[in-house]
Amino acid sequence: MMSSLWDPLVVDMEGECSAKCQHMFIIETVCVAWFSLEFLLRFIQASSKLEFLRGPLNVIDALAILPYYVSLVVVEEERDPDRPGGGKGYLDKLGLVLRIMRALRILYVMRLARHSLGLQTLGLTVRRSTREFGLLLLFLCVAVTLFSPLVHLAESELTGLQDFSSIPASYWWAIISMTTVGYGDMVPRSIPGQVVALSSILSGILIMAFPATSIFHMFSRSYQELKAEHDRLMKEEAAAAAAAAASVDLKEVDIGGGVGEEEQEEAGGYEEKESGHSMESLLGKEEHPPSGNNNLPAGAF
Repeated sequence: MMSSLWDPLVVDMEGECSAKCQHMFIIETVCVAWFSLEFLLRFIQASSKLEFLRGPLNVIDALAILPYYVSLVVVEEERDPDRPGGGKGYLDKLGLVLRIMRALRILYVMRLARHSLGLQTLGLTVRRSTREFGLLLLFLCVAVTLFSPLVHLAESELTGLQDFSSIPASYWWAIISMTTVGYGDMVPRSIPGQVVALSSILSGILIMAFPATSIFHMFSRSYQELKAEHDRLMKEEAAAAAAAAASVDLKEVDIGGGVGEEEQEEAGGYEEKESGHSMESLLGKEEHPPSGNNNLPAGAF
């Protein structure tokens, strides 16, 4: 958006990038580097690389990041003045493709869907309400093919006015009338044409209202489901954090208890060893009499 505001000041008279252009390039480089790093880390962390690349939000991220790298390659060829005459058309087409790809950077806005419950609800509603949207388009197409010939007949054939030159040209008028937009570029001026316009406007209101009720209920149900899922995930994360903290506390208690038990076992073993030595010494005195008594003759007893 800022580049569209500063477009006349981006390039100076010599064809070189001005100070504002350089500042914008630095800002864009930092942002694209950050988004590229995030995309790469999420790709490495993904368990299924194919499912990751198939994700709609991941595709949008790739389409938003890609134009920057393409512009780095294409911009040098676009400024080459030594091309033959036939290359000018090629460069014009290449520049058009480059401008279109630069415009795709607005897809960064869709990244808000990762953090916005409302945008997630909108996407889920569109995906679930494809049949209702199909019916809406079918009703609109039938009504357009009905009222376009009528207004063409009322304006061109009956009154001779040339605002509605053909039936296909009247399709545009029927669409903007049935959707109650009314740009005013094509206006019926005769009484029969105005009657047809009134009928098309009333029919458009009814046609737009029929599937809208079902789509609204689908939106409400999708919002409740996503909100309940979000609350459940938050509770699970809180419970997991509490369980992790409790396990850390239990490990600390176990480590402290294990040290006390080892000290008690060592002390008990030391006491048993001491008592064992004392018992052995006492038993040794009783079982092994002094060596001098062994030399006495048997008649002494």
